[in-house]
Amino acid sequence: MSGPSSQTLSHAVMRAPDAVHFGRGARRSLAAAVAELGSRALMVVDPFLARSESFAEALDALDSSGVAVRVHSEVVPELPVAEVVAAADAARAWHPDVVVAWGGGSALDLGKLVALLLSQPGPLSDYYGENRVRGPVLPIVAVPTTAGTGSEATPVAVVSDPDRALKVGVSDARLVPRVAIVDPDLTVGAPAHVTAHSGIDAIVHCAESFTAVARDPEWSERLPIFVGRNRLSALLALDGLRAMGTALPRAVALGDDLDAREQMAWGSLLGGLAFGSGGTHLSHALQYPIGAMTHTPHGLGTGLMLPYVLQACRAETQPQLAEMAVALGVATGSPTDDAQAAIDRLAEICAEIGLAPSLAELGLTRSQLPQVAELAAGVTRLTALASVAATPDLLMRILDAAFDGDRSRLD
Repeated sequence: MSGPSSQTLSHAVMRAPDAVHFGRGARRSLAAAVAELGSRALMVVDPFLARSESFAEALDALDSSGVAVRVHSEVVPELPVAEVVAAADAARAWHPDVVVAWGGGSALDLGKLVALLLSQPGPLSDYYGENRVRGPVLPIVAVPTTAGTGSEATPVAVVSDPDRALKVGVSDARLVPRVAIVDPDLTVGAPAHVTAHSGIDAIVHCAESFTAVARDPEWSERLPIFVGRNRLSALLALDGLRAMGTALPRAVALGDDLDAREQMAWGSLLGGLAFGSGGTHLSHALQYPIGAMTHTPHGLGTGLMLPYVLQACRAETQPQLAEMAVALGVATGSPTDDAQAAIDRLAEICAEIGLAPSLAELGLTRSQLPQVAELAAGVTRLTALASVAATPDLLMRILDAAFDGDRSRLD
């Protein structure tokens, strides 16, 4: 049984910044964009980027525009909740009226959550989940320096809370940045492994939002953040795959390939816009416990799991997979063959960029797989978006296949 193709969807939801500035050199629009939103900017930036020439130029431009700046560069990977609270506490007495987030996914998510805590009472745990932010947050300007999370365009920020077994998210439309400034030149120089892990996660965003379940929303004052595949998310996801399918291996192999970097930045942006309403599903749900147990990068886990998840969902998503085959340049005209070709091509991309081919190589043991399945099944905001019922048996079948690196077990 297969679901509707993207051409037959009848509804659409879009959550996006008020303005998106995309292109090489787009960072030069930052000062004017910030000045329109406020006169006291908190700059949240990755520590190694705080010393970069491009960031120094941005600070000079803001100063020339009359914007006072305070820099916060204590950004910690995986974003512990204590660091979010400390950053907000340190900034509160300075009274910023706009937050600029400059860097990778952790820096952008930190900027979003600081903007929240400077506007709303804590604790941060009050906002875990969906649609729990009670009012406006400080305006956010997001400047990504990696092509991966798409956080510059999403309503989501993720933190690590020691009181929770898995990462938790704050998902609310009020977290969408007011302005996204996406300059592909800022991604040049990112190490190959960062490019690989962030880039494959962007591909997963597109693939999972495009294969998410399509369901008519119950229109109300506040929709669920993730409504499933819809006309806009499908359009954006497919174009993102088209851009990144050939660009990611080139960007990893040749870090100064400016065309590849531009295509990746574009695809990552589209992926963020797509999953900001369409959502992701089983690769992400499984990666939460996998990442917690193996302490491996998020994109490494979602990328590794994607071919196995899609193999398990192939029968239900054949029309979408066949469309993905066209976008990835591997279509032959047979829907059945093309669905498999799309999965195979994504698996090839994972191999080309050096991802581990199996969960065993990440350090998991087979005895841990039932716990992974149990924890993943509890991430219902994601598993509910899968086109197949995420039963314990299905999750274990996916994990067993991924542990041994054998997708044929899922046919």
